[in-house]
Amino acid sequence: MATVTYDKATRVYPGSEVPAVDQLEIEIADGEFLVLVGPSGCGKSTSLRMLAGLEDVNGGAIRIGDRDVTHLPPKDRDIAMVFQNYALYPHMTVAQNMGFALKIAGVNKVDIRKKVEEAAKILDLTEYLDRKPKALSGGQRQRVAMGRAIVREPQVFLMDEPLSNLDAKLRVQTRTQIAGLQRRLGVTTVYVTHDQVEAMTMGDRVAVLDKGLLQQIDTPRAMYDKPANLFVAGFIGSPAMNLVEVPITDGGVKFGNSVVAVERAALSEAQAKGDTSVVVGCRPEHFDLVNGESAAGLTKTDKDQTAGLAVSVNVVEELGADAYVYGTAEVGGEVKDLVIRVGGREIPEKGATLHVVPRPGETHVFSTSTGARLSD
Repeated sequence: MATVTYDKATRVYPGSEVPAVDQLEIEIADGEFLVLVGPSGCGKSTSLRMLAGLEDVNGGAIRIGDRDVTHLPPKDRDIAMVFQNYALYPHMTVAQNMGFALKIAGVNKVDIRKKVEEAAKILDLTEYLDRKPKALSGGQRQRVAMGRAIVREPQVFLMDEPLSNLDAKLRVQTRTQIAGLQRRLGVTTVYVTHDQVEAMTMGDRVAVLDKGLLQQIDTPRAMYDKPANLFVAGFIGSPAMNLVEVPITDGGVKFGNSVVAVERAALSEAQAKGDTSVVVGCRPEHFDLVNGESAAGLTKTDKDQTAGLAVSVNVVEELGADAYVYGTAEVGGEVKDLVIRVGGREIPEKGATLHVVPRPGETHVFSTSTGARLSD
């Protein structure tokens, strides 16, 4: 087991002046499960491949434990990688695939068989050891790839979108297995995904990247509650946080026909930058219907309420216990899309108008000029 350190690690691809990864600084604790997440092209896979030794490091350093591995070949880094496409040898059995790296390393057959059987037991693959990969399902193949990494007993596991080839139900099941397995083995793990739900449910900590830059690194709960900037606020959460630019007014911000109180320090900070407006973020579950009205009681003819922000209902996504209302509202002369969560017994009609305000204490305030978080 070992710590992993990215010390201002930078990767610039030949022919490009813009770094794919720009001075990445992350300290990963021994036994930690860290997830790198972000949109396509953000640098997350490049960061993982730099750690694996599959990409050059053009600046800074990478350390595993106390060893500087920046320029070491992959075979000398004591890491094991699990790829998106499994990378299994089709002519070998499951047992042969799992033990191949040990065979190349010169480990005797008895020890190889013992390690393979132990890993197979952990991964519930014992009955498949004599099968070829083509006789396995996608989830079973991915477990074989995991087993091949486990038998090597590396210091660090690296996983590059290992679940993206699986269907939705199997992806949920397998990510639970991977997270539980990592905690059982206690091996430091760096996991790359573009799926922020996957990141939030698996990682001890999550690192969000965008355009090669680290935007925020924190626990899933802290990141959900206090996103560092507009990018993280819009990326983390499903459905995403609602972000609306609103003018600053006496006592708070003007939200539709209501004044919503937000932290005075945040507004003072915005005004010090010369901003006359701020971006207010509110999660779908943190909107209140004005006057405590039930959404179910509102129809297309309900036009008499004037408080709050008027939201026209376009689509309702019913989930049983609750529902998500997808609607539009006019804010500052612009039409904005909003998502609001309501109770499963409070489903509005399509075309109805809801009047909503952000729940006190549940708003997030961001600078319009820098995008940085202003509220504590």
